[in-house]
Amino acid sequence: MNWLGENPFHTFLLLTEKPGEWAPWQIAPFPLVAAAIAGLVWATVGRDPAWGWAVALGLLAFALADWGLLAFLPRRGISFGAVQPPFLGLTLLRWTTTMVAVVAVPVAMGWPLPALVAVTLVQLVVWVLAAYGTMIEPFRVQTTRLEIPTDKACNPGSALHIVQLSDLHVERQTRRERVLPGLVASIVPDLMVLTGDFLSTSYPDDPQALADLRTMLAQLYAPSGIYAIWGTADVDRPEVLRPVLDDLGIVVLEDEALEVLAGGCRLWLVGLTCTRDLSVDGAKLNALLADAPPGALTLLLYHTPDLMPQAAAQGVDLYLAGHTHGGQWRLPGFGALLTSSYHWKRYEAGLYVEGDTHLYVSRGLGLEGFGTPRARFFCPPEVVWITLSRADGAGQVDNLTYSALPE
Repeated sequence: MNWLGENPFHTFLLLTEKPGEWAPWQIAPFPLVAAAIAGLVWATVGRDPAWGWAVALGLLAFALADWGLLAFLPRRGISFGAVQPPFLGLTLLRWTTTMVAVVAVPVAMGWPLPALVAVTLVQLVVWVLAAYGTMIEPFRVQTTRLEIPTDKACNPGSALHIVQLSDLHVERQTRRERVLPGLVASIVPDLMVLTGDFLSTSYPDDPQALADLRTMLAQLYAPSGIYAIWGTADVDRPEVLRPVLDDLGIVVLEDEALEVLAGGCRLWLVGLTCTRDLSVDGAKLNALLADAPPGALTLLLYHTPDLMPQAAAQGVDLYLAGHTHGGQWRLPGFGALLTSSYHWKRYEAGLYVEGDTHLYVSRGLGLEGFGTPRARFFCPPEVVWITLSRADGAGQVDNLTYSALPE
């Protein structure tokens, strides 16, 4: 296993849900101790207790602001993660930046007032970013339009419109889930595919989350059908989800393939259950492709992008995946900080072309669960709109932003 691909930091984030079980009074000592230590250091370095008090009280004020922001999210139906884990993360971040300022700022700017101003500005920026990442960007749903030419199994002049939805991670209905059906309907897809992770990792068998997922899925429609695959095994539990999907007429492909006629095109639609064992899943892919009708356009649905080398070797025409969330937190010029892919950043998000194979990795719609902050940075959620047509040229991508924020 490639440890860079799985990313140990991501594994650590998944373990952060435990503090969510702690009572608020059990959390209180952490910001108090952090403020006391920072205040003591600043008072010692600045040789004036007043500076220590200013820093300590400032950190406590920002701690209250952080708690207020995080507690506001579930109360207003914005997101539904526990407050305690991200609060502790913000507390650690604020303490670290305050301690770094003791050493870094005096060298560059003098001491102590410039240092105090600088660290205060940094703390304000942290709060603004936290508010933006939790309340704004997760609801700036982007429609990504992908045009792919093909000379296979499509009638002249025809165009097949496919909508891909991935990583819904429903916790409860939010503005995002309420506007999604209307947004998808405006595209008028011929075919719709769901590439896994239907419920939040924190709510994999929660009755209310399941009911809200059903409400949303019931509003989706495509004349040539809706097809789905399972995502991460711990998230998508067939015994929980199958009754809902079957009742709605959504076809779940579990290591199987079938011929689909849609939009004037003939598809060999392959759906694989993701075991994360690439040798096993690759062998299943090869077996299913061997049964494809001659000249059929092959479409692979697999939750992660990790099978791209095998898919390209087999000449799969279109491969749709998710799982990475595009990193969910991205840095300009660098991209995803973590991906949960064995290939790390090789297929982190967007369109990749190898040989005759086009892979699109969706950033998904929902957010990572457990104790991770329900936030996105430079990585808005997306609905993927793919058009397959008989034309020349390479694949093209256009982005349209649709806001799920209040008017």
